[in-house]
Amino acid sequence: MYIAILGTRGVPAKYGGFETCAEEISVRMAQRGHDVAVYCRKGNHDDSLTSYKGVKLIHLPFIKGKNTETISHTLFSIFHSLTIKADILYVMNAANGPLCVIPKLVGKKIIINVDGLEWKRKKWGKIARAYYLFSEWLCTKVANRIVSDAQGIKKYYMDRYNTDSTYIAYGANIEKSTNAKILDEYGLKPDDYFFVASRLEPENNADITVKAMESVITDKKLVIAGGANYKNKYIKNLMKTQDKRILFLGPVYKEGHIKELHCNCFAYIHGNEVGGTNPALLKAMGYGNMVFALDNVFNNEVLSGCGISYKKNPADLSKKMQKIIDHPEERAYYQNLAVKRIRHFYTWDAITEKYIELFERHL
Repeated sequence: MYIAILGTRGVPAKYGGFETCAEEISVRMAQRGHDVAVYCRKGNHDDSLTSYKGVKLIHLPFIKGKNTETISHTLFSIFHSLTIKADILYVMNAANGPLCVIPKLVGKKIIINVDGLEWKRKKWGKIARAYYLFSEWLCTKVANRIVSDAQGIKKYYMDRYNTDSTYIAYGANIEKSTNAKILDEYGLKPDDYFFVASRLEPENNADITVKAMESVITDKKLVIAGGANYKNKYIKNLMKTQDKRILFLGPVYKEGHIKELHCNCFAYIHGNEVGGTNPALLKAMGYGNMVFALDNVFNNEVLSGCGISYKKNPADLSKKMQKIIDHPEERAYYQNLAVKRIRHFYTWDAITEKYIELFERHL
C-alpha cells in the first residue's frame, strides 16, 4: 500500500501524541514493505531530510497563529496529496475534517483519526468551539472511516452522530532508565520526586496537583515538565505557589531527558480530562511509573486498576499521595501492573497491525 499521513507537525516526533503515533506506525509500516509519506511542517525538524527510517518526508509551509497553523498546513498537504498516488489519506485531527471535502470530491479514500473532544478545551472561544463541533459532524460524512482512540470516543460518536468508528488506541514502548545521571542537571535524585509531564492548560489540572502537593507531608519534590504561556492568568497563579518543593522545568526537549525523568520518579500524576486514550498516560505506564490518574471515563479505560484514580479535588489526591508515601511497598505492585497492561494491550507493534488491517480493508 501507499499511505499518506497528514495533519501532524511531522516526524521525527518532537512534540505530542499525533506526531509520536505518526512516527511509530509509519516506520513500522515501512519496515513491513509499505510505502508511507508523512507531511511535515517546515521547521519542525531538518527540512533537508527527505526520508526517515524508510518513510518519505514532505515538508510544506504553514501560516503562523494559534488558529491557523494546523489548518493551513493540512490544506497545503491536501493539495499536494492530489499529485501523488497514495491509496489512502490518513488524516489526524477532527479539525481537518472540512478540508477533506477536497480529496473526497476526486475519489480519494480518507480515514480520519478524530482525536479527543477538542471543543471542550477552555482555551477556545465560542467560534473555535463551534468550528470543532461542525468538524466532528463533517468527519462522519466525508471519511470512509473514522478512527476513535478510546472506547469512550467511539461511544460519543455513536451517541451524538449515529456513526460507528474503528477503535485503535495509541501505543507505548516499555523502557527502563539507562542514564540516571541526567537527573543531576535538574538537581534531582531517583525516587525522590512526583512527576507531571503535560502542557500547562486548565483541563490538565496542574493546579489541583500543586495544591495537593502543598498539603502532603514529605521531603519529596513535585516536578512539572511542560510548556506554558506565562502571560496566561492560569499559569501565573500556578507559579505563585510558595512551596519550595515544587519545580517547574518548562518544556523538556533534550533527547532522553523526559524518559529519565519518568523512569526515575517516585510516582507520576496524570490530570488530563479532555481527550481519549492519552499518550502521556500510556508513556508513563510503559516507563513503569506508579500512576495517579484523574477519575474519568478515558483515564479509567486505560488505567483499568493498574494505578490509583483520584477525584477532581486536591484533598483526594493529597490523601492518596500521602498513603503511597507512608506505604511505599504498594508502589511496586502498581508499577508491575502498569507495565503488564502496556505489554498486553498497547504495544506499537500491535497498534500498527490494527492500522494495516484497517487500511487493507478499505482497499
